[in-house]
This record gives sequence, structure tokens and C-alpha cells, in this order.
Amino acid sequence: MTLAFNAALCALILAAALATILGRGIFRSIMFFIVYGLLMAVAWVRLDVVDVALAEAAIGAGLTGVLFLAAFGRLVREGAEAEPPRRINPPAAVACVGLTAALTWAWFSLPIPERPGPQLAEALPRAGVENPVTAVLLNFRAWDTLLESIVLLAALIGLWMLTREDDWRNRLGLPQHVRPGGVMSGFGRVLPPVGLLVGVYLAYVGADRPGGAFQGGTVLAAVGLVAAMTGLVRPPRISAPGWRAVLVAGPLVFLVAGLAGALLGTNFLTLPAPVAGGAIFVIEVALLLSVAVTLTFLVLGPPEGENRR
Repeated sequence: MTLAFNAALCALILAAALATILGRGIFRSIMFFIVYGLLMAVAWVRLDVVDVALAEAAIGAGLTGVLFLAAFGRLVREGAEAEPPRRINPPAAVACVGLTAALTWAWFSLPIPERPGPQLAEALPRAGVENPVTAVLLNFRAWDTLLESIVLLAALIGLWMLTREDDWRNRLGLPQHVRPGGVMSGFGRVLPPVGLLVGVYLAYVGADRPGGAFQGGTVLAAVGLVAAMTGLVRPPRISAPGWRAVLVAGPLVFLVAGLAGALLGTNFLTLPAPVAGGAIFVIEVALLLSVAVTLTFLVLGPPEGENRR
């Protein structure tokens, strides 16, 4: 039964990937991309990697899918060809096939790495947390997480560069109109409190169990988007200094903690054992807020001309 389920899951993942690439129409491809992300989350659960499954479901399928849908809506609003005719670009096809062949060769030619279980178990007491994934990403190999937070901020800055000078002081995104008593209005009353609890919980338990700042921040970003779409809150302006401070808080606190670790006798971004637990908690809180606000602003998009308030 397990083998049959795994085989069916692999087949569905391949089918969704092919449908995403070869499907007719941008909207249909986006839908299959979201399905692909959800199936990948199930696959990670089957591999007993719950942290990655949460990240894939929240960011890979959820948030990225919403960004694609927002881009599709922008294409429609600006009168672009939202459903271009299906064409095959021979150079691109050859490049994709060559890249796939190279990756396949690299996969089978690489030596099988040793399991890090004994080494990680020995070092885990010095990490200040019980979750090995959190220990690796925020202490033992924190470069990856720091760069991920910086890349998110750079993506938002790149999006804001699309803003026209006349719109710089306007609020983010387009104005939202919600029918009182409708479905979206009901979502705005019910979902934000529940999502707020879930997001904070995922970040809080990330030190000891599956979860973390990125997973919790994505849920909080969804809360912010629902609140903005239902009119509960007004989107801020780019020029608001408080929101800018929250955006840089995560990477900045991360860098300060890394420098403090180096000054205290350990390596850069390696936290000393006596203060590792508290430092990771502070980093997680800062990252939670930065990730939530950054992802929310990415989906809302830059200020637009119609949004003059």
C-alpha cells in the first residue's frame, strides 16, 4: 500500500510539472504550479521532513502562487496578451533538456554523503534549541538563512523600483472594494485571528519542533493580505519609516548576532552555547516580523496611479 501511494504521488508530481510547463494559457499553468507545490509538500511529509513541507506549502505553493496570480491580473489590467498562443522555442527547449541531463548526471555521479546524525546529535546541545533544522539554519550554517532574508528584501526593493515618482507617496497596491456581508467580508472577520495564532505558534515552536520564522511569517503575511483585501486595514505607504524599520529588522538583528558571536570568541554567525538559545529566539522574532511584512508588501505590489488617497 505504501509503495503504491508513493508511486501514485510521484506520478502526480510529474504530471503536474508537465502540465505547468506545457499547459495552454498562463492562468492554467499557474493553477497547476500551485497543485505541484502542494503535492511536493505531501512528498516532503512522506520523507519525514515536516519543516520543508511547511515551507513548501506556505511559500512554494501558497505565496508564490498568489504572486503569479497577481502578476497575471496585472497583465490583464494593462491589456497585455494574458493568454499567448502556444509556441515552442527550440533554443530554450534544447537548453532545458541539456540542463536536465546535466543535473541527472550530477545526481548519479555524486558520492552518497554520510548521514550527519552522530555529529549533529553531538553538537545539538551547544545550539540552544532542540530542533536540529533550526540549529543548522540559525547557528551551524546560518549563512543560508541570512542570505534568504536579504534576497527577500532585495526582491521587494526591486518591485518598488517599478513605482513611478508621482505614485511614491500613495498607498501600496490597488484599492480594495468588499461587499458588506459578503464572503470576503466574512473571511476578514474570521481568518485573521486564527491565522495570527497559527503564525505565532509556528514561529514559537520552531526551536523545538517543526516550524520557524519563515513558516510563521508566511501565515502572518496571509493574515495581513486578508485584512487588506477585506478593508480591515489600509495598506501603508512606502515612505512610512516604521514599516521600513520592520523590513530590515530581521537581516539587521541576524548580522548583529553574528558579529556578537565573532567578538565573543566563536566564528561569525556561530552563536556561543551559553547565549545561543536566547539569541536564536530574538533572531526568530525579528525574522518573523520582517518575513511577514516583506511577503505582504510583495503581494500587494507597488503603488499604482489609480490608488491616489
